[in-house]
Amino acid sequence: MAKALVLIEGSTMGSGLLYVQAARRLGLHPITLTVDPAQYDYLATESAAAIQIDTSDYDALQGVCCRLQLTYEIVGITSALESAYATVGSLCDHFGLPGPNALSINQCCDKFLQREILKEALLPIPAFRLAANAMEIEGAAAEIGFPVILKPAEGSGSCGVQLCRDMDELIEHTNYMLGGTHMWRSSPRILVEEFVQGPHYTALLMGNEVVAIATADFGCPPHFVYREFTCPAPLTYDEHERITELSLSCLQALGLGWGPTAIELRWTERGPIVIEVNPRLSGTPDPQLVKLAYGIDLVAEHIKLAIGDEGDLRKKHSQSSAARFLVPETDGMLESIEGASNAAAVPGVAEVKLYVQSKTPFMRKGDYRDCLGYVLAASPCRSHTAALLQEAIDLIHWSITPFQVVDDQINKVEP
Repeated sequence: MAKALVLIEGSTMGSGLLYVQAARRLGLHPITLTVDPAQYDYLATESAAAIQIDTSDYDALQGVCCRLQLTYEIVGITSALESAYATVGSLCDHFGLPGPNALSINQCCDKFLQREILKEALLPIPAFRLAANAMEIEGAAAEIGFPVILKPAEGSGSCGVQLCRDMDELIEHTNYMLGGTHMWRSSPRILVEEFVQGPHYTALLMGNEVVAIATADFGCPPHFVYREFTCPAPLTYDEHERITELSLSCLQALGLGWGPTAIELRWTERGPIVIEVNPRLSGTPDPQLVKLAYGIDLVAEHIKLAIGDEGDLRKKHSQSSAARFLVPETDGMLESIEGASNAAAVPGVAEVKLYVQSKTPFMRKGDYRDCLGYVLAASPCRSHTAALLQEAIDLIHWSITPFQVVDDQINKVEP
């Protein structure tokens, strides 16, 4: 009987493909359960098994897994998607498989509850308030003091997250969040947070071990769209130890410590401040960066945990890896994007990934969807990696024709 790894949903721009590929390398048959198999193009290109099912229906998921057991030996259940990860924990518990604690995952995915727990544990976090309407948002911002960040209490990928530097920006984003444009899973719950400034770091953990610490740069405010990642981050020994210690304290406070965790922090005058604890593996290109830097395959290690196999987090080598995201500055019709093959041929470039094709409309959202793709590079030297990355980026060009804007007042179309 073939050994199957059940994957609950996947990822359109993240690491879903990596899970399918890693499962096969480990001799497993990956089966993706999803609401819509067509949304993951890699399922077709990889000829990967998929079953269409309502993944929000726990009983239905349990039933299909029972039916699969008639044909396969299900050795593990996991997911690359944060919103499905608590369900994964419940299914693993039901079928007697290794997995995350569903209660801990749910607590962590509720950003307000996560902050309440970290605050109770006396861990350093930004000042925050929870709000449900415009009056509460304005009151919270007045208490905390501008600038503040508004974000949904649940969600990922920086969707709905924005810096508000004054009352005008606060009102504008509040209207966006509450006016029907932002999609809520339930009643609106908005976090109003202190804007903590300083270098941004992400601690990538597997179990109770900090495997790597990366640093990230963002585009221009008010949004938080990633522009570049570097792994490992240039840290002193003391800085590395303090981030490691704080990360492990977060795990303990939140009841985590099984499987992958990604903890975002900023280094301030007060030292490291926890911005967010994500109870799952970071999306691409973080796993690739760690593999390039240290030879550790976080996706494969996660799967090994999920099937009860022994992992190996020992570093195989030490390099500097970096990723640059391709982020346009305008909306419009993407007429062309060229040079990816030339960029991929640059020595030291490990991957060039494009999410879009020519002749498609492009609208910036202020989140992870603003990215056209990315370029990865690695070398023994951080400065050399940066130079390789820039050389590759300079070979990629795109052309965007701005959408036409109708001015009703003068009744004409402006280019």
